[in-house]
Amino acid sequence: MTVHEPIGCHEAVAHLWEMLDGQLDELDQRLLDRHLAWCLRCCGELAFARELRGMLRARSEAPVPDDVLRRLETFIDDLPAPATGEAPG
Repeated sequence: MTVHEPIGCHEAVAHLWEMLDGQLDELDQRLLDRHLAWCLRCCGELAFARELRGMLRARSEAPVPDDVLRRLETFIDDLPAPATGEAPG
């Protein structure tokens, strides 16, 4: 078994959308799961993402437009990385 470095919050949040879309590969899913097992901040981000998707779906049966998803992903990518205090995964 190969040991992989834990991922930080910035990377975890970026992977949340891929996970919700079912597009996360097995290794990244394991790394994300390991991070979510201890990080309350990212668990909150996951809860927010799930709720947002649910609200968007409830307002319309149409899928979320690609441009909206891209804007959300850009927003997440632009989040500043935490300066200090991020616990190792």
